[in-house]
Amino acid sequence: MNIGEVAEQSGLPAKTIRYYEDIGLVRPARGENGYRAFGETDVHKLVFLARARSLGFTIEDCRALLALYEDRARASADVKQVAQEHLGSIERKITELQAMHATLSDLVHRCHGDDRPGCPILEDLAGRG
Repeated sequence: MNIGEVAEQSGLPAKTIRYYEDIGLVRPARGENGYRAFGETDVHKLVFLARARSLGFTIEDCRALLALYEDRARASADVKQVAQEHLGSIERKITELQAMHATLSDLVHRCHGDDRPGCPILEDLAGRG
């Protein structure tokens, strides 16, 4: 399969597929003409990567997960550890976003939004709030 066909089947743009090849996540065969020749295994890996990335896993997490997926002697505990670390990261981000939301919500509520120049939002951003 060529890169266009693989892009269609995997749902990934050709540019992303080329990037994944550049960083060694997929290694399609090359024909004598130098063109990529993707197989079903490559498509499967790309679908796997697309799903992992849609869940927010980093490229390095994806590399680790793909290696674990391909290792039939893997321990599921290793897979769970990668996922738990990522889940912890997501939970920390949620906490940070909730704090940002609370602060900004308070500032928006305190701002009169009228013709007066005084604004609690700008005062807070300037460190005077």
